[in-house]
Amino acid sequence: MNKINKINLIILPIIFAVLLFLGCERKGEEEEIPLSKEQIDSIKKAEIEKEIASHDTFPKITYTQVVIRDRAHLQLIFDKIKNPNTEFPNLKVLATLNRKELRFFGVGQTIVVPDTIIENMLAYSCFPQYYPGAKNIKKIIIVTNKFQAYACYEYGHLVRFAASNTGKERTQTYPGRYSLEWKEAVHRSSLDSEWVMPFNFNFHSEAGNAFHQFMMPGRPVSHSCCRQFMDDAKWLFYWGEGYKKNANGKKIPLSGTPVVLIDHFDFARKTGGPWLDFKSNKDSVLTLPEDPMEVEEALIPMCQIPEGSRGSLRNRERYVHAEDTLRARGVIRPGVKLIVSVDYNKLRRLKELKEIRAREAKEAHKKKENESLNHE
Repeated sequence: MNKINKINLIILPIIFAVLLFLGCERKGEEEEIPLSKEQIDSIKKAEIEKEIASHDTFPKITYTQVVIRDRAHLQLIFDKIKNPNTEFPNLKVLATLNRKELRFFGVGQTIVVPDTIIENMLAYSCFPQYYPGAKNIKKIIIVTNKFQAYACYEYGHLVRFAASNTGKERTQTYPGRYSLEWKEAVHRSSLDSEWVMPFNFNFHSEAGNAFHQFMMPGRPVSHSCCRQFMDDAKWLFYWGEGYKKNANGKKIPLSGTPVVLIDHFDFARKTGGPWLDFKSNKDSVLTLPEDPMEVEEALIPMCQIPEGSRGSLRNRERYVHAEDTLRARGVIRPGVKLIVSVDYNKLRRLKELKEIRAREAKEAHKKKENESLNHE
């Protein structure tokens, strides 16, 4: 018995300790409260923001709003920005920040002026320097109508930041997903051959949307295209990749470099734009789609597709109902009447044909009169 008691004295405390440990462990497990979806999303967002911030190594650059008093004042601003000792185009920074060519800077206008010129346009980007959602995508272009600019990424890393003047209110460049299609170094519009567009890279064949060089007055003014400064247009022309073909030699839809327009411009604002409200290059960094390839394909109203191109549309019904959907979403404001796409080349040919026939009729009439006189 004594031997058994001794064994019990040794074993029982051990068993008790094990049971106590297991009980505490279960208690700890039972007390663990699962995180809510909001908490998980918040943690995930914080991790993404931390990752994005780690790639932003540029110093803070302060912007100041300046009202141009007169031409001499404007020249003073230009002279302050210029630096004859560098090949970097300092004045391009000023043009990009204000989203317009220097020739459109005028007396009485409000512009933003940086306190520092860094010889890297990426330092002035309103897009993040790193885009986690695009880390597995070779190349992608993100356009903001709201801030009239675009960004080019390679595997999530920002490689180009540029200004862009997109479509005016009645011919908007609608938000959604597109892709680069085909390109032409000097393109004449199929709607109006008088419109010459250098370094044209189309991103919707039927609607005619394209990136190209054209005048940049600092507002959305185009016929649904993305206008650019010449050097940006040339760079994008050679960087982007057009559509691919399948084994049968047919175009694969949305197979070129992805183009995603993330928002729409507030046309209630009659002058300037929200980029003039930035206080620094750290003031506003755009939030980009978590998965850009899941962004809805762009909705474009049928009236803005030239009649001759409508037969080749995919998902035709989407275009038929696009205007109603865009109005319901607030992209097209109440009371705004869209401009119907017009083939000016066709109108011009008809006009020329009419003039030729009128001239021929006049000549025939004159010939007939001369013959009558000769008979007399």
